[in-house]
Amino acid sequence: MRTLSQHQARRLSLRALGLADGRPAPGVRRDVRHLRSVSERLGVIQLDSVNVLARAHELPFWSRLGPHDRAGRDRWLWRSRELLEGWAHVASLTPADRWPLLAYRRAAFREGPSRTRFVAAHPGVLDAVLAEVAEAGPTAVSDLADPGGRTGPWWGDPRGKRALQQLFLGGELAVHDRTPQLVTVYDLTERVVPADHRRTPPPPPDEADRALLRHAVRAQGLGTAADLADHHRQPVRTARRLLEDLAEGGEVERARVRGQDEVYYLDPEATVPRVAQARTLVSPFDPVVWERGRAARLFDFHYRIEIYVPAAQRVHGYYVLPFLLGDRFVARVDLKADRGARRLLVRGAFAEAGVDHTAVARELHQELEDLAAWLGLGTLVIEDRGDLAGALRWASG
Repeated sequence: MRTLSQHQARRLSLRALGLADGRPAPGVRRDVRHLRSVSERLGVIQLDSVNVLARAHELPFWSRLGPHDRAGRDRWLWRSRELLEGWAHVASLTPADRWPLLAYRRAAFREGPSRTRFVAAHPGVLDAVLAEVAEAGPTAVSDLADPGGRTGPWWGDPRGKRALQQLFLGGELAVHDRTPQLVTVYDLTERVVPADHRRTPPPPPDEADRALLRHAVRAQGLGTAADLADHHRQPVRTARRLLEDLAEGGEVERARVRGQDEVYYLDPEATVPRVAQARTLVSPFDPVVWERGRAARLFDFHYRIEIYVPAAQRVHGYYVLPFLLGDRFVARVDLKADRGARRLLVRGAFAEAGVDHTAVARELHQELEDLAAWLGLGTLVIEDRGDLAGALRWASG
């Protein structure tokens, strides 16, 4: 069994996740090849409606590519049909070839209690909505002839919205597009999912789960059974059994991280770079930190997203992004885009223990300036909160 130091494990994982080698050079035009590289590396691009800074799906591309065409990226994500929206790691975009691997989840949903309850409460509605989409083509909830009454902000949870979601989760509908406001537009699956993926016979659940775990190991580089199960939200017990099968067959390797008791599973083709050249803010929804136990074990970084924590109980702030420098998370910043005034607000800046505040602030300030420019925010405003705020203001001159 191979043994890695913690630093080796970090660098191996950062390379697998597309972070260790830094971004393309400033003069290199980011194009579809770069977008495809990120999506293929990660395998899962998580979606979330929070828009305090930028949408969740935007930031993994920022972290790996730096400045790029935001509108062009979204056109490619939803219209190229190289990726499809589904329930992989919660709501996510995945490469289109994952469609057959997730078939058993769609089938389980169609036969599950949520569908049963909806049909009992609203007889005939699913069939009527499906027929309406079949006739009308791409359809958002607001396009439905009878969307149902609003039950809260935005569309709340009206019957029409729930019907579209039921049909999407069951596979009868697929996501045709997202508007710039991230409104979902649905269409019949056969008009969205490429024919070769629809016609590929779905493998049995165990075989599908094995394939998803192979993808997870390649994306993460290494991880425990729990870490790798989280990539596609698989049951840990199932993941552990199947990873042992993959290890016995030589498709993954067992490994240890020095000083830790857990068994890790390693991508045999993963490499350990001599140094990691990362300098980037990462999203709370980035695969490098979304499994919080893994972030603590590999990076000594204890991270909690505090969006759902009452304001008085927050430690670092509402929308806090970790700052990765080299192979360490060295700081975290609470950010907000004030789009009306074209300002990027740094509500708080906090250094991790043992880092050089001046050196970290200098690198973080450049990252924030670059991020603000990419988001079309002309001014960086650093508020006086956190032990790094003073050094960050000093770095701004």
